Amino acid sequence: MHRHIIAAAVLIAGPAAAQDAASIKAVESDKYGEFLATEAGRPVYLFTADTRAADGKAAEISCTTPECLNAWPLVGAADMPKAGDGVGEGMLGTVDYEGQKVVTYHGWPLYYFTRDEDADAPQGQDVESFGGEWYLITPDGEKVHAGDRKSVV
Repeated sequence: MHRHIIAAAVLIAGPAAAQDAASIKAVESDKYGEFLATEAGRPVYLFTADTRAADGKAAEISCTTPECLNAWPLVGAADMPKAGDGVGEGMLGTVDYEGQKVVTYHGWPLYYFTRDEDADAPQGQDVESFGGEWYLITPDGEKVHAGDRKSVV
């Protein structure tokens, strides 16, 4: 198995660093198949250390340290996000976290990866860091399984 080591810069950041997502849509790549992204095409991720909303219980966010939130900013929403192409509207939701709304999909809180700001996105698929694993999320609300595992130091 090929491993990449990704060094994350440690900066002070908080939930206010999250960007608003007005719409979530499905996109496709040769390597990962279909996965969710913002309307602008920025990939979004689920974190396996989070608790998915289910059975009347709200989602719980585990990425709460400044280091984690700097590397994996939450996907915020001023209002209820809209379902774009290929996305089930009933799968979208929000959860409150420290005074802001965070977008959820199939109960999973959604995150960006700071290294996805260039043409090589997505870079955060199947990364292990901050006590869990990060995955792109399919339109069915499941984690994408394709790709090599990467370790973040």
